Amino acid sequence: MKWRALIVLSAAQFLMVLDQAVMNVSISQLVEDFETTVTVIQGVITFYALTMAALMITGGKLGDRWGRRRAFSIGLLIYAAGSALTAASWNIPSLLVGWSIFEGIGAALVLPALVALIAGSYTGTDRAIAYGVIGGVAGAGIAVGPILGGWVTTNFTWRYVFVGEVILAVLIVVAVGWIAESARPKHVPKIDWVGSGLSALGLSLFVYGILQASEWGWIANANSPITPLGLSLTPFVVAAGLLVLVSFTRWTERRVRLGLDPLIHMKLFEIRPLKSGLEMFLAQNLILMGVFFSIPLYLQVVQGLDALDTGLRMLPISVTMFIMSFVGARMSQSSTPRRIVRMGLWILLISIVILTGTIEPELEGGAFTLAMALLGVGMGLLASQLGNVIQSAVGPTDRSEAGGLQYTSQQLGSAMGT
Repeated sequence: MKWRALIVLSAAQFLMVLDQAVMNVSISQLVEDFETTVTVIQGVITFYALTMAALMITGGKLGDRWGRRRAFSIGLLIYAAGSALTAASWNIPSLLVGWSIFEGIGAALVLPALVALIAGSYTGTDRAIAYGVIGGVAGAGIAVGPILGGWVTTNFTWRYVFVGEVILAVLIVVAVGWIAESARPKHVPKIDWVGSGLSALGLSLFVYGILQASEWGWIANANSPITPLGLSLTPFVVAAGLLVLVSFTRWTERRVRLGLDPLIHMKLFEIRPLKSGLEMFLAQNLILMGVFFSIPLYLQVVQGLDALDTGLRMLPISVTMFIMSFVGARMSQSSTPRRIVRMGLWILLISIVILTGTIEPELEGGAFTLAMALLGVGMGLLASQLGNVIQSAVGPTDRSEAGGLQYTSQQLGSAMGT
């Protein structure tokens, strides 16, 4: 059965997006359980995305060295260990280690291997359909996450969701034999650990500065721990991150001149479909995770809804995203990815204009529901195209690296959006 590998890979994709949606609708309960603030939980959620963004490229390289199926399995086991610690977490540091760090490391191994394994298992129309299915499953995870998380949190505890994740991760590992190992590069690259450290540090500083802007202010704020030249610390942290990333670029260019393996082949950014796909992934996740962080807060804090009712209010975006991911994959047989993505962006713009007009102390259900449904339509059209665009733009030897870049851009967008 040619699609059984896709079943296993889809289950892994579902697992990767499920708990982030659960966390977003459980914010109020997490604040209460750990006797903390929304800002602290925001930091935990952002650090999860940041961990993945910082390590995705390294995770893709490890997949080239170990074999992508092996990296996929090891990542799932690390993810399961993180889920177990999250379920048992007794304070914020243990939650941070289990969810943000262990699960983030596991996902950084799983996701680049996942997209490379799909590209290695399917070709032509089947590959486009497979990536559409993966986009649809991501939408399903976003659909199920708020409802499942809301119901479990309201009636029991959010911890049960992570117990279920441990079980699902183990079952996927057992079924890994259904996936054929994709072709490994003839030249197995050595890991550039200096480059990995520089890229992780640069991304971390950049996103941390943006995150802290709400606390420190962009220009001047009394809450800033220090005020160089009378300014907030924010622009200095962001600038430091950009400076480290420039240093990473220089380091990478030096390794290429010396004939050594770089962490990233900068020539990949000269491939226009790949570059455009990465930009769209960053934009998509910035919008999506910004909405999925701020709207649950609005529904719970302003409207006073519990976690289950919040999940139900979020359902339209999830359902339409799930449906349109499949529809968009079918549309690609008669239309270009560029046209479909542009259509999705226009629909996103319309939905956001409608949504902006509905956010009031008294919620008007009809307009809000329409805006959320349209948001899902736009997101689904983007999700149906971008994975296939990126992987089809490179050859077999560059797929893990392209996958790492894909999920780096996604998680960087998620962290910034949050």
